[in-house]
Amino acid sequence: MILIELFYTFLIIGLFTFGGGYSMIALIQSAVVEEHGWLSSQEFADILAISQITPGPVGINTATYAGYSAVIAEGYPTAVAVGGALAASLAVLILPMTLILIVGRWLLAHKDNPPFDIIFKALRLTVIGLIAAAAISLMPTAFSPTPKGNVSIFNFQFSIFNLIIFLAVFALSLWKKVSPILLILLAALAGFLIYGL
Repeated sequence: MILIELFYTFLIIGLFTFGGGYSMIALIQSAVVEEHGWLSSQEFADILAISQITPGPVGINTATYAGYSAVIAEGYPTAVAVGGALAASLAVLILPMTLILIVGRWLLAHKDNPPFDIIFKALRLTVIGLIAAAAISLMPTAFSPTPKGNVSIFNFQFSIFNLIIFLAVFALSLWKKVSPILLILLAALAGFLIYGL
C-alpha cells in the first residue's frame, strides 16, 4: 500500500539527511519524482514553493505536502492523503530525533576533538552539495515557460521573466541583504502580475 511505501521512503530520507531541510530536498525530489514517479518535476517545484512560504521547517513541510500529493496522484481519497501526509512527516522525523537524543550529549562532549572537527567539516561540504544539486535539478522546471516542466537541463527554454525574477532575487539577497520574506512576497507579486493577468 502507498502509505507503507511513503513511510519507508521518508524513513530512509530522514536517516540519511544531514544539514537540515534544504539538504533533504534533493533526496525527496529523487524519491518522489525520479524513483517512484508519484509527482512530476513541476508538481514538486510547486510543493517546494508552498513549503517555503508556510510556517515550519522546509524539509518537514516538503515531506508533508509530498506525502499528501503522492497519495492524491495515485487516485486515493483525501482522507487517505491526510494519512500520507502524516506518514511522510513522521517517518522523516522519527530516526533523526531518536539519533539526536541518543548521541547528542556524547557529540557535545567530544565536539572539540580534531577527528570530529574533520568529520563535521566534510558533512558541511556534503550539505552544500546536496542543496546545490536540488537547486540545479529544479532550474529547468523553474525557468520552463510550459506548465509541464519535464525538460532536460541541457535543452530547456526559459522564460525571460523567470530569469529576471531569479537574478533580481539573487542580487537583492546577496548584495543588499533584503529580507527573504520580503523577497518571497515580491517574487509572488511579480509572478502574479506577469502570469496571473
